[in-house]
Amino acid sequence: MGSESSAKQFAEAGADLSLVGVSKRFPGFTAIDDLTLKVPAGSFFALLGPSGCGKTTTLRLVAGLEEPTEGKILIGEKDVTDTKAYQRPVNTVFQSYALFPHMTIFENVLFGLKRRKIRDADKLATDALALVELAHVAHRKPAQLSGGQQQRVALARAVVNRPALLLLDEPLGALDLKLRRQMQLELKDIQSEVGLTFLHVTHDQEEAMTMADTVAVMNEGRIEQMGAPEELYESPKTVFVATFLGQSNLFVGTVSGSGSEVITVSASGNELRVPVERAVAHRGEVTVGIRPEKVSLHVTKPTLTASQTMIGPGHVTDASFSGVSTQYLVEVPGLGEITVFAQNMSRGDHARLGDEVYLSWDIEHAFGLADAPPPSARFVSDTDTASVAVQEREKLEAELGEF
Repeated sequence: MGSESSAKQFAEAGADLSLVGVSKRFPGFTAIDDLTLKVPAGSFFALLGPSGCGKTTTLRLVAGLEEPTEGKILIGEKDVTDTKAYQRPVNTVFQSYALFPHMTIFENVLFGLKRRKIRDADKLATDALALVELAHVAHRKPAQLSGGQQQRVALARAVVNRPALLLLDEPLGALDLKLRRQMQLELKDIQSEVGLTFLHVTHDQEEAMTMADTVAVMNEGRIEQMGAPEELYESPKTVFVATFLGQSNLFVGTVSGSGSEVITVSASGNELRVPVERAVAHRGEVTVGIRPEKVSLHVTKPTLTASQTMIGPGHVTDASFSGVSTQYLVEVPGLGEITVFAQNMSRGDHARLGDEVYLSWDIEHAFGLADAPPPSARFVSDTDTASVAVQEREKLEAELGEF
């Protein structure tokens, strides 16, 4: 049976996930601070952030491995805040896979179905393996499979239970770069075919942007910004989002002019213009940002149009060739070091170390940010994600004695 026909066996729609005013406090610090969000049914939603931002604690709360200090958790509009983990329509795919090494691949996928005495368990397990294109290795042991294949087995074992919500906890972290990118596309395809609700927890920006329909960037227990990947990248609202999701050149200045379409910011004697619709603040001190790939580097002073901004002259302090592009670091008096990504359209360098250069960009690519809050010491790292997998493994091993 092909993966397309197998997907039909799992076409039951996922459920909405809602967190309403959820907080989680531990002695001495707060991990989640008044978090409210809604994950639509059938969507691929990513919680993205650095270690300590609260994303793993959020996953543990949704899975039922932790209890919130305040707030409600609803799955399919049903309040599950006080519901035990095993009673929730939720499954988790871990980075560590947590497969039983002495069982065949088929037995690993079948295990949960047999435990609950599900009818047609063998057929469901076969369909799940076909869905992830591993039916041909059903009788092998996990040690005989590659890391990518083991990850797909873990996914099949989770999907076969038809959860309303599938949690992905850094699921690709153990794979090499090429295989990780391949699995990103496969996971997205499977999610689209199956139609379940996926909640993906990750610190990998590329992974979140490649797979998710919606990304929520977390910082210090709160969501800094949420939206489609392209929206977050092109129009960040805070310094944290602008610097965590890719690279940004940031300049702090004071608004010196404001029109109906553009505001002008004076920064160390340079006039930087930002579209009004792309600026969070329109008066006082603001932060202006521009992505490195939006900046053009010129070895002579360019002639600008009314829709462009120019700064310089500056001097090239570093040039790093990376194949498709060259990264330049340019020191501009008063503005500091500015990063430029120049696509390699022709042979040879556009500029060399020490060259005097000018930088320009289209006004429409600039963005104005809200002031970033100061770092807070009250947030500490999440509970190690490995501990979540250990708890799940212990629960399965306890059940194994009855299998």
